[in-house]
Amino acid sequence: MASKTAIVLLAEGAEEMEAVITIDTLGGRIGGVTVTVAGLTGAAPVCCSRDVVIQPDASLDDAVTKGPYDAVVLPGGLKGSESLAQSSAVKSILAEQEKAGRVIGAICAAPALALTAHGIGEGKRVTCYPALKDKLLNSGKHTFQEERVVVDGQLITSQGPGTAFDFALALVEKLMGTEKREATAKPMLLL
Repeated sequence: MASKTAIVLLAEGAEEMEAVITIDTLGGRIGGVTVTVAGLTGAAPVCCSRDVVIQPDASLDDAVTKGPYDAVVLPGGLKGSESLAQSSAVKSILAEQEKAGRVIGAICAAPALALTAHGIGEGKRVTCYPALKDKLLNSGKHTFQEERVVVDGQLITSQGPGTAFDFALALVEKLMGTEKREATAKPMLLL
């Protein structure tokens, strides 16, 4: 199977567990996907929702020049998701990704805020952080499902920090296949 790529969009206030678990599970010797962590406002370290600092690989502007990516991933966290929702660059990336039929993953607040703000996945089944369910339902753009992870075509959504491994494994499966998902989950004691 050809090498797959993913870009994780990291904004200040992102939920660090969702970001790191997804980055680690997808990437390197675990999931086998080449992951680029892109800082929304540049390549400087990003302070996440609980004061964990993550160093992006590149600024979003630089990272997109190396695309397209097989998957675009949006970690949650309220502040981070609000920033992603307000970004015209993120809107452009997501619109192009959706138009091309490539994978989009969003977890926690990101489905309710960023996906709805940018009109991504309209008419699809999604989930999000339970406290934001009404925001998602009120948009009228998606069908909410109360599940840990929802896969509808090329769109993968999930509920929050406690579902981050399930979310990351769903991304591995979508990009690399069921066997790679199982081979990734087993040494992580997730089977």
